[in-house]
Order: sequence, then structure tokens, then C-alpha cells
Amino acid sequence: MRHGGDHAKSALRWIAPALLGGAAALGGLAVYVDRRAREAERQHPPIGRFMTIDGVRLHYIERGRGDPLVLLHGNGTMIQDFITSGIVDRLAERYRVIVFDRPGFGYSSRPGRLWSPQAQAQLIYRALIHLGVVRAVVLGHSWGTQVALALGLDYPLLVRSLVLASGYYYPTARADVLLLSPPAIPVIGDAMRYTISPLAARLMLPRLIQKMFEPAPVPERFDRQMPKELMLRPSQLQASAEEAALMAPSAMDLQHRYRELAVPAVIITGADDQIADVGRQSERLHDHLPDSEFVSVPGLGHMIHHLAPDEVIEAIDRAAHRSSDGMRRTSRTEGASAYSG
Repeated sequence: MRHGGDHAKSALRWIAPALLGGAAALGGLAVYVDRRAREAERQHPPIGRFMTIDGVRLHYIERGRGDPLVLLHGNGTMIQDFITSGIVDRLAERYRVIVFDRPGFGYSSRPGRLWSPQAQAQLIYRALIHLGVVRAVVLGHSWGTQVALALGLDYPLLVRSLVLASGYYYPTARADVLLLSPPAIPVIGDAMRYTISPLAARLMLPRLIQKMFEPAPVPERFDRQMPKELMLRPSQLQASAEEAALMAPSAMDLQHRYRELAVPAVIITGADDQIADVGRQSERLHDHLPDSEFVSVPGLGHMIHHLAPDEVIEAIDRAAHRSSDGMRRTSRTEGASAYSG
């Protein structure tokens, strides 16, 4: 019996220091992560204004004058994604362009609740009413297309028409969900977001960005101007993880309502999108929407607003000049693409 007790004491002698060492290492990582997040916010302060809607502090920008145009970014990004593409300045020449940081991204808060596309659509709707917007063209990119569709379905009197860029509309198995969603797990995810997740994300981010643009190269302007460090903060990693986990369930919920959509839509995508399968997503949606146009740009990937800004702006202009009863269903493939760095 004494021999066994000696073994237990010996084990405790090394287990306790190991646990203390691990805790100290995690504590040091948490301090480092917090310092990097604060430094990122110091280097990249808010560029717009704030409003508080239903307890959410929303960060947004407004540029230009004219008919309202709302831009909703995808998962993991923020307002600057549209700015670095160059389309905001060009569109502001004839539209009142409103771009939001969706909840949890950039400088918008994300209070603890289920931020489904419908919940975000309600928030954006109330924000637009607060800004005096009664009719608007709405463009959503990637995950933002689900929010745009929810706006069109739930608030058709507000939404004049939709532009759906590189979207995900039908549930499919995706490897990136398994890769990106662990930080959304309660308790464990909290610990990960403030310790190892930002470090792992920093290592993975260059390849993830390449994948978003493939088969085209990453534009130098995006690489230079996009505030990537803001994307690596624990708060934004949490929002990204939650949206990765919600993506398929949200698409499953929305797909049963697509035929109810009462506003016209222009669906635009890169024909070689490496993130969202064009045939299973954008083309299929075109078949299901009663009033839609489909544009596919050959040789380009997921970040269509960066890679084909001319085509995206043309899609917005066409959507802006259509009404819910005046749009014909058409399908087009652009013969040439406009790549812009």
C-alpha cells in the first residue's frame, strides 16, 4: 500500500507544476492576445458613425447622395471589404451608399443572442428606418446574402430590389464549418478565443484569403489596405465562428421561402468560385426565384466585388432600375471580366 502511495505522491509532484505551467502559459497568451487586439484598434479606429438599435451599437458609413443603396458584407469581414474594392467611392457618385458592420464585426457589438439572418434583417431594417430610408436597393455578399434575402422576404416594402453576390443559399456539407466554428462552443470556445484561436487564425488567414480570391490572385490593394488585425480579435472570431455554425441551418430555414420573394433580384457570381459552388447555389437560386437575373463572370472567384467591380456596379444599376413587376428572368454569362487590383 505504501508503494502505491509513493507513486501517487510522485505523480502529484509533476502533475501540479505542469498544470500550473499550463495555466500560466494560457494566461500569458490571453495577455498577448488582448494587447494585439488593443493595438489593432489603435491602428485602425472606427471610420464611420454609431447608432444604438435594440441594444446593439451599430457602426456604419454613409457616402454620396441619391437613391439609398445598402451593402452587407460576408462572414469574417467588415465595412473596409467594400471600401478596398473601390466600389463604394464609385457608387457614391450617384447613390446614397450605406454600409454596416454587421453585428460582431468591425466595430458593431453583438449582444448574446442567436443572430440569425432574420434577426440581423430586423436590426438593419430598424437602423434604416432610423436613417430615414423608406426604399433601398440591398446588396449582400456571401453570408450577407442571407441577411439581404431575409430583408427582402420580411420587409418587401423597404427593399426595392436585391443584388446577391457569391451567396450560399442551400445547405451543403462544408469543411470550413468544422474548421471555423469551434470558437463558438460555450465555455471551451471562450477560452479558445482569448488564447489559441487568434494565433491559429493568424497562421491560417493568408491561405483563407487566397482561397476567397482563387483562381485570381489577391489584389495588392486588398492585401495592403484591409485591416486584417481587426479580423483576428476575439470578438470578431466569435462572430465568425457563430456564423460558420449557423450557415447551413440558416440556409435550410430560408430555402423554403425563396418562391415567396416579392422583389426582383440580380444574382452575380464568379464562375470559378472556390467557396460557394455556383451550380448548387447561385444557379439553383435563379431557378427558384420568381423574378431574377443571373450573371456569371468566367475565371473569377468568390470576391466578385474586388475582381469584377464593373460587373457588380452594372448589376446594381440594373437592379435599381427594375421594379417588382417589371423584371424579366434572364441568365447571362459575361464574355469578359474586369479584374481590378
